[in-house]
Amino acid sequence: MYTQVIVVRNDLKMGKGKMCAQSAHASIAAFLKSQERKWGSDYQEWLDEGMQKIVVKVQSERELLELFEQVKNKFPTALITDAGHTQISPGTKTCIGIGPSKESELKKYTGHLKLL
Repeated sequence: MYTQVIVVRNDLKMGKGKMCAQSAHASIAAFLKSQERKWGSDYQEWLDEGMQKIVVKVQSERELLELFEQVKNKFPTALITDAGHTQISPGTKTCIGIGPSKESELKKYTGHLKLL
């Protein structure tokens, strides 16, 4: 089974709409990276299986960036930085999108995180 994991910073206390928008940015950006040749065709399997996503949370920028560093060379990964037009300051790192990739492989890095 293939999935995509969206990791959101919970400490920012973003409104629901803002959190959804940032998560959507992360999902699309990671999906676009997944189409680079070096990642193979996992994205096609993910599309065929219904585009499963799991949204989890971290409690700090440090935790988000540590995870990003762990996974960025293993899976298609996108770090989202906000433009600062609404609720948060420009340049704030809000979330990451990881995958799509095999769920069993992603869980090795994200399985300990709580659902949002």
